[in-house]
Amino acid sequence: MKENQLKKEFKTRDVERARNIIKKDYTSKTVAGTGYKKQREKHSEGDIWEEDGKTWTIKNGIKQTTTKLDAAKKAAQVPLKCPKCSGPMNYHLSKKMYKIHKMCFDCVIDMEAGLRRAGLYDAYEKAMVTGGIRAFAKDIEQWVLEAYESSNYVTEDGDVEEWNSNDQAKQRALANVKEFIDHVNESLGE
Repeated sequence: MKENQLKKEFKTRDVERARNIIKKDYTSKTVAGTGYKKQREKHSEGDIWEEDGKTWTIKNGIKQTTTKLDAAKKAAQVPLKCPKCSGPMNYHLSKKMYKIHKMCFDCVIDMEAGLRRAGLYDAYEKAMVTGGIRAFAKDIEQWVLEAYESSNYVTEDGDVEEWNSNDQAKQRALANVKEFIDHVNESLGE
């Protein structure tokens, strides 16, 4: 019978913590302390407050910080089911299509088939391709502008070196990129 008994006894504070969690009282203390006592506010599910320069909230009973990247994280998440047809999103192509079209692979196939029947697929395809080219050209332009502004470079060892290149070379590189962007925009019909 001794083998079946618990080897660890529960302390009073463990039992109190379990009670507080069941009651959904996440801010209650389980140990009485002496000395300095900080003024505490009680927060409930969904409250948002600022403390020590951070924004906090309680979601599903857990106190969490909210960051500037929460919106980006939410946008990058793929749901478990398609918002259009409620089908599962477990197929690898569904995950890729969701990032582009916000629907599963099967729904994209149905949408493109409808565009083909209506005779609008060529315009749709051209818009998708030119959109990708424009985004690529903007990325290149942004990269060159950042390199133009910065004179610090990181080596393979992780050391930061400051290079003092002449302004003529920077101006020439900037002019070449602007010429490339103008050529891309002209080719795309802008």
